[in-house]
Amino acid sequence: MHELVRAARGGATVDLALLNAAVFNPFLCEWEETALGIEAGRVLGPGRYRARRELDLGGARVVPGLIDPHVHVESSLLSPFEYARLAAVHGTTTVIADPHEIANVLGVPGIEYMLACRPHLAIDLLLTLPSCVPATPADIGGAAIGAADLAPLATREGVIGLGEVMNVPGLLGGDPDLAAKVALLKNVDGHAPGLGGTDLNAYVLAGAQSDHEAATASEGRDRLARGMYLFLREGSTERDLAALLSLVTPATAPRCAFCTDDRHADLIVREGLIDDCVRRAVDGGLEPELALRMATLSAAERFDLADRGALAPGRRADFCVLAEGDRFAVARTFVRGAEVVDRGTAPAPVPPPPRPVRCRMPAAPDLVPAVDGCVRVIELVPGRIRTRAVDLAVQAGSLPDPARDLLLAAVCDAYRGTGTGLGIVRGFGLAHGAIAGSVAHDAHQVVAVGAEPEAMAAAIGAVVGSRGGLAAVGLGETTLLPLPGAGLMSAEPYEAVVDGLGRLATHAARLGAVPDAFMHLSFLALTVIPERRLTWRGVFDHSTFSDVPLGC
Repeated sequence: MHELVRAARGGATVDLALLNAAVFNPFLCEWEETALGIEAGRVLGPGRYRARRELDLGGARVVPGLIDPHVHVESSLLSPFEYARLAAVHGTTTVIADPHEIANVLGVPGIEYMLACRPHLAIDLLLTLPSCVPATPADIGGAAIGAADLAPLATREGVIGLGEVMNVPGLLGGDPDLAAKVALLKNVDGHAPGLGGTDLNAYVLAGAQSDHEAATASEGRDRLARGMYLFLREGSTERDLAALLSLVTPATAPRCAFCTDDRHADLIVREGLIDDCVRRAVDGGLEPELALRMATLSAAERFDLADRGALAPGRRADFCVLAEGDRFAVARTFVRGAEVVDRGTAPAPVPPPPRPVRCRMPAAPDLVPAVDGCVRVIELVPGRIRTRAVDLAVQAGSLPDPARDLLLAAVCDAYRGTGTGLGIVRGFGLAHGAIAGSVAHDAHQVVAVGAEPEAMAAAIGAVVGSRGGLAAVGLGETTLLPLPGAGLMSAEPYEAVVDGLGRLATHAARLGAVPDAFMHLSFLALTVIPERRLTWRGVFDHSTFSDVPLGC
């Protein structure tokens, strides 16, 4: 420390001096024309320093490295190495990830895999330990993780909090194991869609400190008013930023941050990550300086990361040099004072763990429910992770009915082969064929939707045969993206994954599917989100948090 203090006072030649930079200060929400000294990966402060290397930026804008405070790396379908490689291109230098996807498949070894990847990544990956594996007691996938399992991990380097507490009834009801998990770590992330009133009071009192599930300004205001941090989420199918943006003011910006939660690799390549959130916020009328504060210092302060979020003395020299022009775009990314240069992909230092898939393979007739009369339908909500509970009348033998957009849905128990739950969905738009995947938050069973039961059975077979993946079947073709890493992640470079997702999207569109059909498919079995879901047991009602019959 003494050597750094000496360097900060100008008493030594330092590693790097940035010259002629317009540096954003998130404490003041102002820009400063200055030079900047950097030594041993840390910022010394503004001013002219003697340096072994000088970088003249010619007046370019410089901002602290962008921070994503809530993301699931696995949802990109990329390995952590390829995710980090891609995130760096978009200026993200710190990701706070909840590995509950891989933990639901593999248990503690899945968390250990993510921790083992940390030292090899281009950016800093910090973890919040999964609080709800399984998401609910009835939704056990490949593992169940209790407080005793998490306790040894709580002190590991890179672990900074407890991941989103999705089991709201458990937290409010005083579940002892969940309470023990909350007591393990200082920072506790929340997940409480639709929660309000005294139940929201109790949820905050029980330990939840932030939430990314607010979908309306009213919900967001309720959370801010109770002292929670509010994450404005902009994922693939969960696009809440526009609805919440009016809540951001100079007073609330320190309690607001952006997050991307779930984004497939193709969307990241096409639109970006936190940089995309900044652009959307500014386009929506937010002052650029407030948007930048949210993308940097606000996210750091939420998790007590006093070593980053600003280019201030003693903090990590993580920063982005912006491209010319008014629109926010990252030209160069630096981590600990060193520029991140993309040299392409390389063999993963830590190989992705495989996943066994043990579905009891259904035949086509097994995928058509025997119903007549009123049925409980699951309806997609465009641009939302939530679904609508709709009750409709159907005649025996009329399903599937693409003309009414009433399609078949199935969730196969991929771990024990106990059976397949059947449902009816509306909103996917398929006129032909079927889609299926082993990415099905949070238990990650094998899920399928189709307009033809034969195609559904074939799509499920393709996923199971590859030990995980995404498949589209129909019009005489099969398109498959294998995901050998726990059935969630590809081992390929992100460019190859994006190409595979493009082929899947093209095939699904030819079948009539709505945009982002595979992302919608991945949430069909997520019981902790309103209003109605499907599990391997059958239809699930979020309002009662219980299984219900398909017929009503």
